[in-house]
Amino acid sequence: MRRSPNIIITGTPGVGKTTLCESLAEKGVLKHLSINQVVKDNGCHEGWSEEHQSWIVDEDKLLDAIEDEVKEGGCIIDWHACDLFPESWIDLVVVLRVDNTILYDRLAARNYHDAKLQENLDAEIMEVIIEEAREAFDEQIVIELTSNTSEEMEANQDRIEQWIKNWRMNNTNA
Repeated sequence: MRRSPNIIITGTPGVGKTTLCESLAEKGVLKHLSINQVVKDNGCHEGWSEEHQSWIVDEDKLLDAIEDEVKEGGCIIDWHACDLFPESWIDLVVVLRVDNTILYDRLAARNYHDAKLQENLDAEIMEVIIEEAREAFDEQIVIELTSNTSEEMEANQDRIEQWIKNWRMNNTNA
C-alpha cells in the first residue's frame, strides 16, 4: 500500500499546472513529476512536431519510464492530459481552469503562435480536459478548480494539501 497519494494536476497550457506543482513540491508535500521533462530526459517520444511545437509522446515508453516511481506513491503528475494514466495509479485528478481572456493573455505572453493559441483556447471553451478526466477516472476523484488569480492559486494549494493530509489519515496505519 502506498504511504502517499498520487495526484494529477492537468489542464490546458497556461492554467498554472506547473506553478501549483512546484509550490506543492517546494513544501515537501509530494514529488513533482513533470511529464514534459520525463519525455525529454528519457526519450519517450517519436520526434518533434513542428506544427504543434512539442514532442510527439510515445505513451507506452512514458508509462514504462514512470511506472516504478508512481507505484511507490507520493507523485504529483504535471501534464496537459490525464487519460493515459492507469486509474489504479491515481488518487486525485485536479483539472485547473482559467477564464479565456486570462488564458489568452498568458499564452500570448508565452509567444504561442496563433494556431496553437486558438487550439488551446478552443480546448478550454469546449471543456476537453475536464471531459477526458471524467471519462477516464471515477468522477468522485476528479475536481475542477479555477486558477485565475494568485489568491485562487493559493487556495487551490491549501485545498490540495488538506486533501493529502486527509488521504494519509485514511489510508496509512501511521
